[in-house]
Amino acid sequence: MRIRHNYTALDKIDLQMTPMIDIVFQLNIFFLVTFKIVLPEGDFNIRMPSTASARQVQQSETLPMTVVMKATPSGELADLRLAGRSFGNARDAFARLHQQIRSQVNDAGGPGTAADLEVEIDADYDLNYDNVIRAITAITGYIENGQKHKLIDRVKFTPPKKGEVGE
Repeated sequence: MRIRHNYTALDKIDLQMTPMIDIVFQLNIFFLVTFKIVLPEGDFNIRMPSTASARQVQQSETLPMTVVMKATPSGELADLRLAGRSFGNARDAFARLHQQIRSQVNDAGGPGTAADLEVEIDADYDLNYDNVIRAITAITGYIENGQKHKLIDRVKFTPPKKGEVGE
C-alpha cells in the first residue's frame, strides 16, 4: 500500500526561532560562568646571548649570581652549582637550588621578588634541555596555594664557549 501526500503550496513549514535564540543565550551564559582563567606558564624574562663576538654584553648594575650546570657525556646533569656551592646531581638538587634562591631573596613563604637580582646560567652545551628548564623554574618562582610567587625575574645565559657550537 502506497501512501500519497497531497501537498499544496499553502503547506509551509515554519521554524520557531525564539526557542533557538533562547538556547544560544543560555549556552553563552553557561560558558561565561564556568570559564576559569589559568595562570600563564613559562612566562620567563630571559635574555639569550648573541653569537656575534664583536658585540659587547650589557652589564647589569649588580653582578649576577651564576648557576653552573655540568653535563655527563650522555647529557644528564653531572653537577649543579650556585656561586661555588655544589648541589650535586641528585634528584633533589633543583629543590635545594630553589631553597637557596629563596633564602637569598628573603622570601619567607610570601610573595617576594628581587627586581635587582639577576641569575646567569652557565650550562654545558650537551646538557639535556629539561635540566635547564628545571633550573629556570627553581630560580624564577613557584606556585603555592594557587598564588604565583616570583623570586628572580632576570635570567640570562652565558655565551657559548668557543668550539662548542655545532659539535
